[in-house]
Amino acid sequence: MARPYWSGHIQISLVSFGVKLFVATEAKGEIRFHQISRSTGERVRHQKVLASALEEAPGEAAAPVEKDEIVKGYEYSKDQYVIIEPSEIANLRVPSKHTVEIQQFVSLDELPPEYLEKPYFVVPENDIQGEAFAVVRAALAKSKKAGLGKIAFSGREHIMAITAAPGDAAGMMAYTMRYQEELRKPAEYFSDIKKVAIDQESLALAESLIKKRTAKFDPAKFTDGYETALKELVEAKIKHLPIPQDEVVEPKRGQVINLMDALRKSVQGAGAAPATGKKKPPVSVKEVPAAKSTKGIALVKSVAKAARRKSA
Repeated sequence: MARPYWSGHIQISLVSFGVKLFVATEAKGEIRFHQISRSTGERVRHQKVLASALEEAPGEAAAPVEKDEIVKGYEYSKDQYVIIEPSEIANLRVPSKHTVEIQQFVSLDELPPEYLEKPYFVVPENDIQGEAFAVVRAALAKSKKAGLGKIAFSGREHIMAITAAPGDAAGMMAYTMRYQEELRKPAEYFSDIKKVAIDQESLALAESLIKKRTAKFDPAKFTDGYETALKELVEAKIKHLPIPQDEVVEPKRGQVINLMDALRKSVQGAGAAPATGKKKPPVSVKEVPAAKSTKGIALVKSVAKAARRKSA
């Protein structure tokens, strides 16, 4: 098992038990880019240097500052800094560095999704903590509640919601949350939207379309199409094949889309919800000559034909 991201206690009134938090997500992208000089093809590396060295000799290479010489500094006036040592930050007096004190409980449907940030797995610290952990987890699951508290890590104190893990899982889930001031006011963006009279027949058709395309959520159906397209681009470059490019289809001028007709046709043609991500999206492809390989051109043409058949 990986090392825990945070270890400490969850405290609910007089009940306290040790837990470990593990990050529940990981980056799966396989394509990694480096910064390269276009003229030489060499990799570009960044170094931290003194600002004064650049000001005194902007055209010359400055000596890099060693990592152990770099500390944090707060600018309290123009070009005047107070130095903060790492040990001083580590010893900040913040109780939530060690204990998440649950301040209240809320229903799960009261947690607005726009406030949720990052998920974590929560497990008991050891077998001794297992009984209290299991009882609290069962109570959260039965009541469909989340406990709200605060936790300090990564240089700040976060709001945290703790819930029972879904299904038959024996663990808990924790979610860091945004503060209210971090969210922009929706009125600044929605206030200019003009009110529209809703046609009841259109509404009924839209509801029917939603119902027909409703399916149980299966996260395995969704894959990263952008990552797939990047892999195809990189492979085409390496093998000197023609490069497939997305072709944007411009709508015909003067074309008026009748909402009612569009809804009717959509409902008539709607089956089960599509398996999103399993197949490539129906995009048209332009062939951009990049090499003399006839085999590669045939390959890209076949991809283009398949894409056009799917979009038809």
